[in-house]
Amino acid sequence: MDFGAVLQTNPPSARTVQLAKLAEAHGFSHVWTFDSHLLWQEPYVIYSRILAETSKIILGPMVTNPATRDWTVTASTYATLNEMYGNRTVCGIGRGDSAVRTTNGAPTTLKTLRESIHVIRELANSRSVEHNGATLQFPWSKGSSLEVWVAAYGPLALKLAGEVGDGFILQMADLDVAEWMINTVRTAASNAGRDPASVKFCVAAPMYIGDDWEHMRNQCRWFGGMVGNHVADIVSKYGTDSNVPKALTDYIAGREGYDYNQHGQAGNEHAAFVPDEIVDRFCLMGSAADHIEKLQALKALGVDQFAGYLQHDNKEETLRVYGDTIIPAMADHIVATS
Repeated sequence: MDFGAVLQTNPPSARTVQLAKLAEAHGFSHVWTFDSHLLWQEPYVIYSRILAETSKIILGPMVTNPATRDWTVTASTYATLNEMYGNRTVCGIGRGDSAVRTTNGAPTTLKTLRESIHVIRELANSRSVEHNGATLQFPWSKGSSLEVWVAAYGPLALKLAGEVGDGFILQMADLDVAEWMINTVRTAASNAGRDPASVKFCVAAPMYIGDDWEHMRNQCRWFGGMVGNHVADIVSKYGTDSNVPKALTDYIAGREGYDYNQHGQAGNEHAAFVPDEIVDRFCLMGSAADHIEKLQALKALGVDQFAGYLQHDNKEETLRVYGDTIIPAMADHIVATS
């Protein structure tokens, strides 16, 4: 299993760079960031600094969207970073949440998302693509390589992820929901004539090492509020009697609204409706042994990467324990002699 760290690009930018370097030092393979240009600093500018000061980390947004960025510009950014730093980028993409809603916009259609994935992937892999009635290609890009991972919750979005995604991002660590979504994506991949095993699976959720459960839950409760935005969209579209697991939809009954000015912040005021049970199910908290137990269960479901959000007050210690104990425990055991 690979491990990623999910950061916000809060100022000072040097702090984001520092945490990315620390993640690499502790054995993480990926660093992801939020991408919401009004709420935080521009991630792609910071990516260049992170890639320059690390040697192995693979870097990308969790997640970007097709609405706030021109698709060809996004592809050009990746191709440029890959030329500079040697194919160490990944693109997480979805329909859009905070980046579009803070500008009074709305998530894109799945048709738009599908088209954007194709354009971004072809151009950022140094290939030509038909777009807006023209054949486009970067004449300066050779050998660029980019995977596009799709973030999704609803049935039709999961179907799209299975049909076109190099990877699937599930932003929660609930075992029952993860099993349903992974099976749904795999079925869609198979129905589209793809090898289901070719789609990589990333579960992303807050990770917090500690023993004060009340404090940990309060530091991570924001995540249930964030997920609730997407769940509310699903309920609005499909109702409460769809085949989406009740573990995902029932908890938003007490949701009264959302303030994007506090998006992704520990202790925010709009996540009070999220019960402790949901925090426990959606997140990884507790001792190293607690984390390992849940990670092993996720791995058994077919999860290839766990990406831990670090939007809390215990960033460095959590990274340290993962590097010292959890990542080694989850690695394949190889002996020098036998």
